[in-house]
Amino acid sequence: MRRAGFTLVEMVVVIAVTAIISAAVAVFIKLPVQGYTDAARRAEMTDIADTALRRIGRDLRLALPNTVRVTGGNTIEILLTRTGGRYRTEGPGDELNFAAADSSFQQLGPFATGAGQAIVPNADRVAIYNLGITGANAYAGENTALITGTVAATSTISIVPKQFPFESPGNRFQVIEGPVSYVCSGGNLTRYWGYAIQAVPPASLAGAQSALLASNVASCAFDYNPGVTARAGLIALTLVITESGESIRLYHEVHVSNVP
Repeated sequence: MRRAGFTLVEMVVVIAVTAIISAAVAVFIKLPVQGYTDAARRAEMTDIADTALRRIGRDLRLALPNTVRVTGGNTIEILLTRTGGRYRTEGPGDELNFAAADSSFQQLGPFATGAGQAIVPNADRVAIYNLGITGANAYAGENTALITGTVAATSTISIVPKQFPFESPGNRFQVIEGPVSYVCSGGNLTRYWGYAIQAVPPASLAGAQSALLASNVASCAFDYNPGVTARAGLIALTLVITESGESIRLYHEVHVSNVP
C-alpha cells in the first residue's frame, strides 16, 4: 500500500513561504509596537517629572515664610512647618511675654489633633515673625524656641525659655518640623530631611534621610524671586528628564507666602 506524505522539497518550500509571510507581518507591526513603546516611555517620564515638581510645590507651600534658599540653581532648602496658630497676648491665661524670656504660652483655640494626639510634638520649634533678616532669622535661631511639651486641655505650649525679638502684628506663630532640601545632582533629584537647621546652606547632607524623586535627570533649574515687598514670592522650577535618546521638559511655578 502506498503511503501519503510530503517531500523534502515541499517542506523547504513551506518553510520559505512561512518565513516570507512572517517577515512581511513583522514589517507591518513593528512601527505600531515601537510607537506604543515610545508613547508609554514618554508618558512615564512625564509622570515622574510632574510628580516630582508637585511634591516640591507642596512643600514650598508649607514653608516657613522667608525661608526659601536656592543655592547654585540646583538646590532648594526650606524650613517646613507642621502647623501654626495665634498666641495669647492678654489674660486671663498664659500670654506670651516679649519683654523677657518666657517658657510657655497659650494658643488661642484648641490644638489640631490626630489619633488623639496633639500635632505639636516635642523637638519641633516655635517661630514668631520670621523676616529672614538679621535679628529675625529662623535659620540662625534668633526667633525660634525648642518645644518641650504641650498641654492639650489648656492649649499650652512649653518652650525652652526665650525672649522673642519681635511681636507678630497678627499674633501668629508657626511650628517648624525641620529643614528640607531638594538637590538635583548626578542625574538624580533627591529630597533630604532629618538634619539640623544651619545658619548657612549645608555643604553636605551626609547622614540625612533621603528619598529619590526622579532619575535620568539631564538638567534642572530653580529660580526664586522673593518679591519686592517680601510678602509674596515666586519660584520657577524646570526639570528635564532624558531616556533612550528622548527628553521631556516640564516647567512649574509656585507662589510662596512670605507673610510672617
